[in-house]
Amino acid sequence: MKKVVGLGMVILTVLASPIHAAAPTPGSADDPVVTKSYLEQYVQGLGGSVGTGGGNGLTESKIKEIIAQEIAKLPTNNGGGGTPSTGQGNAMKVVALKAGQTILADAGSELIVRNGKTLAVSNDDNGIPDVTAGKDLAAGTVVQNNHLLIFPRDGRGVKPDLKETADVYVMVRGGYVVQNADGSKVPQ
Repeated sequence: MKKVVGLGMVILTVLASPIHAAAPTPGSADDPVVTKSYLEQYVQGLGGSVGTGGGNGLTESKIKEIIAQEIAKLPTNNGGGGTPSTGQGNAMKVVALKAGQTILADAGSELIVRNGKTLAVSNDDNGIPDVTAGKDLAAGTVVQNNHLLIFPRDGRGVKPDLKETADVYVMVRGGYVVQNADGSKVPQ
């Protein structure tokens, strides 16, 4: 009988004790709650320290400095030597093309023809992606107005149709060059 009572006590002790599961690491994908210790470790990895107001902590000016350094490391989108877009950040620039002129976009630039009849221009067999229509435009293809074109490489663009006499307006985001019919660059 003593053996049964002793065995019962062992079983009750095991069942009554709390079960400890492995706790996930704070701040991990399993436990996304950010703890103070995780934040301090992260800030120290950035080269700062979290203080208690004693002047040695990560200040607003230090954060701005770190952000400015990271922004300066970003590549510019002007690999083709054209005119980068100006104004506020990613604003589109309106460009007027006269008869005989061609606008050549830099790689990564975007263009929308606003009026007139224009033709796609390419220095190779590959076309220009018309993302509005969902197709590539080969050289010499008519470009539909108000369609977004994205230029994956330099040397592609649009030009007014030979029968077009009025100025053609396009909107451009990114670098570009406007050329006259003789190949000379139009100053911007």
